[in-house]
Amino acid sequence: MEDPSTMKQFFLGLLMLALLARLAYPQQTYMGNSVLACNADDRMDPSSDFLYTCNGLNQACLAFLIFKSQPPFDSVPAISALMSSDLDELARINNVTRLTVFPPNREVIVPVNCSCSRRYYKAMTRFHVTDKGAGDNFFTVANSTFQGLASCNSLKQASSKYEGNELRVPLRCACPTKNQSLSGTRYLLTYSISWGDTILGISDRFNATVESTFEANGLLDDNPTIFPFTTILVPLRAKPLSSQMRVSFHGPGQAHPPPPAPVSVNRKLNIKIFLGFGISASCSLVLAVVLFSAFQLYKKRQQRILDHSIVYEERKRKMLLPADLRVEIASLEGVLRIFLFEELQKATRNFSSTNRIEGSVYLGTFGQETLAVKKKSVDNVSEEVNILKKINHFNLIRLRGFCNGMNGCFYLVFEFMGGGSLKEWLKDNRSSRKIKSWRQRIQIALDVANGLHYLHNFTEPGYVHGDITSSNILLNPDLRAKIVNFSLAKAKSEIASSEGAGPMTTKVDVYAFGIVMLELITTKDLAFSRNGKKILLSERVFSVGEDEIWPFINPSLGKAAKELVAKMVKLSLTCLAPELENRPGMDEVVSVLLRIQAGFPSSKLEPSSVNTASGKKR
Repeated sequence: MEDPSTMKQFFLGLLMLALLARLAYPQQTYMGNSVLACNADDRMDPSSDFLYTCNGLNQACLAFLIFKSQPPFDSVPAISALMSSDLDELARINNVTRLTVFPPNREVIVPVNCSCSRRYYKAMTRFHVTDKGAGDNFFTVANSTFQGLASCNSLKQASSKYEGNELRVPLRCACPTKNQSLSGTRYLLTYSISWGDTILGISDRFNATVESTFEANGLLDDNPTIFPFTTILVPLRAKPLSSQMRVSFHGPGQAHPPPPAPVSVNRKLNIKIFLGFGISASCSLVLAVVLFSAFQLYKKRQQRILDHSIVYEERKRKMLLPADLRVEIASLEGVLRIFLFEELQKATRNFSSTNRIEGSVYLGTFGQETLAVKKKSVDNVSEEVNILKKINHFNLIRLRGFCNGMNGCFYLVFEFMGGGSLKEWLKDNRSSRKIKSWRQRIQIALDVANGLHYLHNFTEPGYVHGDITSSNILLNPDLRAKIVNFSLAKAKSEIASSEGAGPMTTKVDVYAFGIVMLELITTKDLAFSRNGKKILLSERVFSVGEDEIWPFINPSLGKAAKELVAKMVKLSLTCLAPELENRPGMDEVVSVLLRIQAGFPSSKLEPSSVNTASGKKR
């Protein structure tokens, strides 16, 4: 009989081999031209013939695609709408304006929010086709319109249960694995192969090592064959640059040059190894200097904190925070400013009524900067602080600092939003101020949707806000919106169903967003009275449907944008669906709003009549 200890060592060895095999497993597997077929089956196991599988470190991330401009998708608005990519970010990263028209076959960087769903990474968009019944329609959309950035298999799978001519299109994207992240990879770029492309050439263009590109795609052959209209993943240490883009003169149907002469991959690898040693040494020297400087700054900062603690030692002894809150605040000290209570008193004129913005929020002037100071109870501030320290998004309010004040109170200091709340802005339509345009309303809706999409999918863990209202959406002077008040927010992983009530999920925020959309469309109050009976705006609009919405809309907005309004109403009613499963995710909401924003000329987005009387400036 075999020694039990020997058997134990044998099984431990097998376990270690399995672990090492998993660690060595590539990011994804390049499937060659099999991805172009429309008959793959993934019922047993996920397949890269559909999309890239969810084996990354994070469930969601920022990713990039390379799209080659082709009419009618040859301008920033058109490509933004096609790919459901943020228009402003697409223009910025390509170093162009919002209205730029690209020359044919110009490579365009497309930033997308990539997230894992049902075993695959994807960035969702939609596409309207003229004849869904055509046998080769899925193939044409995937490989011609989307240039291989979508696959025929995933397109069929995503759109099989949807009627009409609008297809749901999952775009091919992925997030870095743990090993890739440890080696410095921050993003993955999905690149659609063109005639004449080589792994060496693509890697060099995007400053990626050949080894990392080979590993990311599971390529084992030194000189692999890659096929046009298929995709590879390029690991990036930084965001791609517009200077790395090129114009291809070999579009569809054109003759392409013969493939370049064979190049020794091993020779290239040796050169890159030597370069890698040199770069590593330089980076080590720079890192040492940076760490030394950071240490000196840390010592100075610690000394300043020590000085403050001596002056206010007696006061702090009387106002100790609860243990759990002290832990939360300790993790914030490196990135947020710790205000003294005397600073807040001076900035807010001792919290005078003239500085009160609303409720317990005060206007504070700190030198040349204006901030908002919010008074909170210590009892309910811990969770909000924990969330605020994790979020970093343009459409979510930014926490600038905090202060442990007097008499058990705590103060949070936020960026100041000079445009007031969305609720106030909408009510101002009834005053002498200028009628707001549809363009402004769509942008505000898109800002709120982007903020919720980030909160649901791109924080760790994801959160449900739980209190989305027009009062909790603030505007800056440029009428860009930010979501505020996270006191009711809960982590998705911690939310459980309450007895006798439905579960609090992200779809609760979707429903609330639908109500905000109705406010933006109609400028009506959430509830109104008719024949002595209180009626909710959402219930009334939901009962009459999108065709009877016009009696609820301010007549001064005009009917020039009727088609636009109909799309917005349809979206809001979808968000208000009684069944949770019938409400869209915020990724779909963002996609639809981007298409609405890009699909209408500016003349249709403006009100038909404008009251130009000047009002009181906020």
